Amino acid sequence: MPTTTKPDPAPSPAPEPASPPGGHHGSVGGPVPFAVRHRRLVSVLALLLMALSVPAGRDVADRLSSGGIVPPGAESVRAEEILRRDLQAGRPELVLLARTDAPGGRGVDETAAVTAGRAVERRLAADPGVERVRSYWSPGPAAAASRTADGRSATPGPAGALRARDGRSALVLAWLRGGDRERGRTAERVVPGVTGRFGPLEVTAGGEAATRVEVARQASRDARMSELVALPVTVTLLLLVFGSLVAATLPVLVGVFAALGTTALLRRLTDVTEISVYALNIGTALAFALAIDYSLFLVTRYREERTNGAGTAQALHTALRTAGRAVAFSAGTVACSMAALLVFPHPLLRSIGYAGVAVTVMAAVGSLVVLPAVLALLGDRLERLDIFARWRRRPRAGNAAERGGWARIARAVMRRPLATGIPVTCLLVLLTIPFTDVRFSMSDDRVLPPSTGAGGVGAALRDDFPDSPVGVTTIALPDLDARSHTAELDRYARRVSTVAGVARVDTATGTYREGRLVARPSSSAARFLTPPGPVRDGASPPPAPGAAPRGAYLSVATVGEPGDPANADRVEVIRDVPAPARALVGGFGARVADVRGAIGDRLPLALTLVGVSMVALVLGLTRRPVLAVKALVLNTLSLCATFGALVFVFQQGHLRWLVGDFVATGSLDVQIPVVTFCVAFGLSMDYECMLLSRMVEEHRAGADTVTAVARGLDRTARLFTWSATILAVVMVALATSGLVFLKAVGVGLALAAVLDATVVRGLLVPAVMRLAGRANWWAPAWLRGRADKAEPLVR
Repeated sequence: MPTTTKPDPAPSPAPEPASPPGGHHGSVGGPVPFAVRHRRLVSVLALLLMALSVPAGRDVADRLSSGGIVPPGAESVRAEEILRRDLQAGRPELVLLARTDAPGGRGVDETAAVTAGRAVERRLAADPGVERVRSYWSPGPAAAASRTADGRSATPGPAGALRARDGRSALVLAWLRGGDRERGRTAERVVPGVTGRFGPLEVTAGGEAATRVEVARQASRDARMSELVALPVTVTLLLLVFGSLVAATLPVLVGVFAALGTTALLRRLTDVTEISVYALNIGTALAFALAIDYSLFLVTRYREERTNGAGTAQALHTALRTAGRAVAFSAGTVACSMAALLVFPHPLLRSIGYAGVAVTVMAAVGSLVVLPAVLALLGDRLERLDIFARWRRRPRAGNAAERGGWARIARAVMRRPLATGIPVTCLLVLLTIPFTDVRFSMSDDRVLPPSTGAGGVGAALRDDFPDSPVGVTTIALPDLDARSHTAELDRYARRVSTVAGVARVDTATGTYREGRLVARPSSSAARFLTPPGPVRDGASPPPAPGAAPRGAYLSVATVGEPGDPANADRVEVIRDVPAPARALVGGFGARVADVRGAIGDRLPLALTLVGVSMVALVLGLTRRPVLAVKALVLNTLSLCATFGALVFVFQQGHLRWLVGDFVATGSLDVQIPVVTFCVAFGLSMDYECMLLSRMVEEHRAGADTVTAVARGLDRTARLFTWSATILAVVMVALATSGLVFLKAVGVGLALAAVLDATVVRGLLVPAVMRLAGRANWWAPAWLRGRADKAEPLVR
């Protein structure tokens, strides 16, 4: 663990004369910052804003979405809308798994099981939020056609697909009304009444709606648990690094200020757009991480100036002119990085982007405006209640400019830069290698712990119900008059059945395998056609008076799991098969394909925006192009290593004993690297800005490259190492979540922070800067003319 050194108490300065008109202090040699001149007003306004934010965001958790993964308007979404509206088909939102554990007998075909199953079905259908229900026990010709003379199910058939292979369990499917939020509320309302013991049946709930309800509950529980885990460790670390109880409360104040403001903003945004539940979890963690980061940098520089004999106003002026400027640029890098999420059409990514930008702005305002006002009010009381004073290491005698171990490490590295730089680079490249084998997919019920009800139902669907409507790929043909164009439908079904990995195609003209008709249409084949009198798809022309309605669909069973990346690739091939009319492919595999495709389409733009904004901001801070490009390259290398570790752990399933048990699916949620990249890249650039600002300051004061790097690292490495340690604690607490998405993001950000603050900043940066030599400080004339005229961004 890094060590900290508390500066000697500042000598009592002479009383400072009153500020003359115009805001200049007669003895401090510079303008008094606004927040210092109006310290009481700023403090009162901050408290008022925090107080107003509490009621403004009080019910935000009830309005957050646990969905938002698929972009609105995606082909899979439109296919599902047409299937459920025009064809009374599609993917059900709620799935009940009814299992009988009675030994022997006919399993779910026993009279008592049939009676209980139909009772569950009636109770579910009675809720006004349920549009329709179908189960294995549903009466009607479809069900009758799928049973043999002894009452057992005969597959294929619509009801046969709802009975497990062993005959011990069956499904009840429900299609719910409304959007994602309404469906979630319906599921939350009806699930308690239709689960549990019903006669010989034990009923559990799963499906998309139930999964979202459990995800929201799990996220809420995990937020409380992560706070309990992180709080005592974080408080201890804050006391160690800030040196006194009074000082340690300052980042907490800034963090609460940022978190409350962000929560209130997210609550307002829920009125106009979909906001993910993950945005609140990640935003809250970022609020305290950034608050600690910015507060530590400013307070340390303020103390340094006070130790050198400056008064309160002068110390704050200098701290804001130097450290405050770096904080402002650092906040700009984080905000720009998080804003890159807004270019994606996925509501989940966009909502995390909203939260990230908001929390960064609030943390910057809290650090650059509220914190100086509070420091001005505290004065010398900042150093009170130092609990660890008796154990704290005192400053060493000697060179005051280089009094820590980081300077010695930097000088040792710069004596032999290749001997350090090459092995470190090879280590980072080695960590990156697993990322070359990444297989992108999308989270399903396995984002939850296996012990949850929805997780158990999902596992049963994959293992025991391969032909259920939950997992199949569907193709909607809303414009095809299949009743009079059966030949076209037949040829299309044959072509689809020849696609590699397609096991079977069912439609109104029969069942197909490998381009051949293997079964004639059954009496239930009419379910693949549009029934008379539905409300039509707006893009389809209405049928002529007296004509049969248009529309049909195909049910495509594929090998492997629905969420397997290979199934998404297969969907792309199916979409390229020539169709007799407009064809829309739906199902879980199609959703994965749409999510991946939308990210792939927008990723170059997002990366360009992040890269250009980072270079521009670092260039604005340092006025040195080589330093800006170096920062971009090293950060990219560090993040690639983090992505490799994520694949190694969460895709390949290694080290589950270390990060907590989860279901390894052999793929990685495509949105995890995107979120991790934007958050971690912003934070790593945050550390880079702090380091470079001090190095440039030392170089402008006349130091050569070696001295400037050593002194800059010595003055700032302790700060961002402590900051990374505390951030890692917060993110490790987030990684205790039972949700794989939050677990992966937490592990990724913790690893990125520690790797960046130690290996990259402590070893690789000094080696690269020593090799670059004088080129580090080169600047074109139009930049160099202003290099030494940087003014504070906060007055």
